[in-house]
Amino acid sequence: MTTQQVPRIFDQARRAARAMRGAKLSQRNQAASWLAEQMEQDTIERLQFMQHQPDRSLIIGPACGELAEWLGTSGSEVAIHAQMDEEHPLPAAPFNLVTSINRLDTVNDLPGALIHLRGALAPDGLAIAHFLGAGSLTTLRQIMLAADGDRPAARIHPQVDTRSATGLLQRAGFSRQVVDSHTLNVRFSSFDRLIADLREQALTGVLADQPPPLTKSGLARACAAFDDLRDADGKVTETFEILTLTGWR
Repeated sequence: MTTQQVPRIFDQARRAARAMRGAKLSQRNQAASWLAEQMEQDTIERLQFMQHQPDRSLIIGPACGELAEWLGTSGSEVAIHAQMDEEHPLPAAPFNLVTSINRLDTVNDLPGALIHLRGALAPDGLAIAHFLGAGSLTTLRQIMLAADGDRPAARIHPQVDTRSATGLLQRAGFSRQVVDSHTLNVRFSSFDRLIADLREQALTGVLADQPPPLTKSGLARACAAFDDLRDADGKVTETFEILTLTGWR
């Protein structure tokens, strides 16, 4: 019997380095953190709505602090792991809540990662995972196609949609599953600011097959393409679709 090989889509060493760089850049004054903040606020609202009060909680990802503070104030014992290999078993607590902030879209074995999230839960425990889904970065995709010209390169990560995510939760063995998404539209004044926001929030590319570096002329075409998309206020809107997976053990 042969073992199915997990495709290597993402370079995990580059993923770890990206996270470390993002953590360092986030210490700068006025560094972008709006995506993780949005995900943490959404998690709090869901827990309040469900009246789920976990005794022990695990937060995986670039935590901004609001979620940990709220859980601690609610009486939960909180563990935070900014970087963790979700493709291997998680700390055996077990936890009443495991939440993943903007991490699971860059694991090679997403079904396995969800199984490990479930495995870290106590009976009736709850897992909430947020990450960017299909429909994200449509503007950047358009800009990079213009930058590459006649020889387009794969620069944007493959993305998961709601239908696929539901099947993945079922496959991971969660007793109940809910998958939903909402769109965050962010306006940028320059192409440089768009890229800086992605870097500061650890959202840049970590594909195993690295695309060729953008040339000087390619960068000029990217900036020109960005300028062509400016609205009446001189800004360009980028779309971030936040996919949320909720599952009960």
